[in-house]
Amino acid sequence: MSNVDNMNAEMAITPILRLAFRPLFLGGTLFSIIAIGWWAYFWVSPFNWQPYGGPIWWHGHEMLFGFGSAIIVGFLLTAVQTWTGVPGVKGRKLAVLAGSWLVGRLLITFGMALPGWVVAIGDLSFLLLSALAMAYPVIKAKQWQNLMFVPILLVLMLLNAVSHWGALTDNALVALHSLHGATLLIALVITIIGGRVIPFFTSNASEYTRLPNIGWLDVLSIGSIIALVAVAFIGFSVVPTLLLGALSLLAAVSNGWRFLRWGIVHTLNTPLLWSLHFSYVFVPVGMVALFLFSIGWVSNLSVALHCFTVGAMGGMILAMISRVTLGHTGRKLQPPKLMTLGYMCILAAAAMRVLLPGLFPWFTNWGIVGAAVLWCVAYSIYLFYYGPMLMSTRADGRPG
Repeated sequence: MSNVDNMNAEMAITPILRLAFRPLFLGGTLFSIIAIGWWAYFWVSPFNWQPYGGPIWWHGHEMLFGFGSAIIVGFLLTAVQTWTGVPGVKGRKLAVLAGSWLVGRLLITFGMALPGWVVAIGDLSFLLLSALAMAYPVIKAKQWQNLMFVPILLVLMLLNAVSHWGALTDNALVALHSLHGATLLIALVITIIGGRVIPFFTSNASEYTRLPNIGWLDVLSIGSIIALVAVAFIGFSVVPTLLLGALSLLAAVSNGWRFLRWGIVHTLNTPLLWSLHFSYVFVPVGMVALFLFSIGWVSNLSVALHCFTVGAMGGMILAMISRVTLGHTGRKLQPPKLMTLGYMCILAAAAMRVLLPGLFPWFTNWGIVGAAVLWCVAYSIYLFYYGPMLMSTRADGRPG
């Protein structure tokens, strides 16, 4: 097939199905607004709602495996085309992939009358298909350095499977540990991708001269979080306190040191940059909170977990998708001015969700509801401006 024929075939694809970031960013962000809004409403006005797995399991699972997984997969399957030069999944195959994600959300929310194994398999299919879609271009291009994302997606699928098993067998502890493991695994993905893109973006758009990586520091930063994924899955309260304290302190220091070499002082006038930096700060801050939990100075593990989920995951995702959407729809890297408010809102949401329950427990409800409102505002701003970009052709007329 000629290049002209290839171009015509790609341009004939519905815009929303031209690259993975389009349906998954759109679906994931919209879903997060609905899920967070619903959770906040249920928290302040409890009623007899018993979804698959129970309300607490539903909230944790759906924010990690519903929202987080959708955005991670959308980013990876879009980036892998750039990394390898192999065309990304699109068209009907992308429709099947995005459809499997949507089916998982619908089954978990409305499939209580179905056999549990049907719900679990329906949900797990998304990450399995995603891992296969990620593996193909990497193996074809023999870019073995990017193959690591395939086992990461498979481990995420395994943790999801264990969380379902815990829910189906009424083993709350197993279900909880698997969600904790998934939280740290997503923090690992943020650490790996953040280490690649944040210093690169900063040096390209500012006066910052990128410093060379320190190999052993990268190994410590990433390796300590890999170990913490295993610790979280075993159980924070099960492993020896000394081990949890040592690993979390090592992760805090190494990731903090690594971050300080990325030139944050050169980003303060550029929202598209400082939003990435300040979101990443929640990785070492979360590790500090985890260390303080291990020595008994912080009694609530939720403080550390929400550093990773609301701060690192919520903040980094909003910063990254607002940048990726512009670049991959053929637009200049100049976000709408109101997007700056969105970045501020998500960072404020993280601070409120962590600090109020952690320092002023009597204000916990205010912290949860306030953070939820700020999250919904931040992601609604993204959807308002970027939703039309995701559903329309590229501004420069190119496919993709």
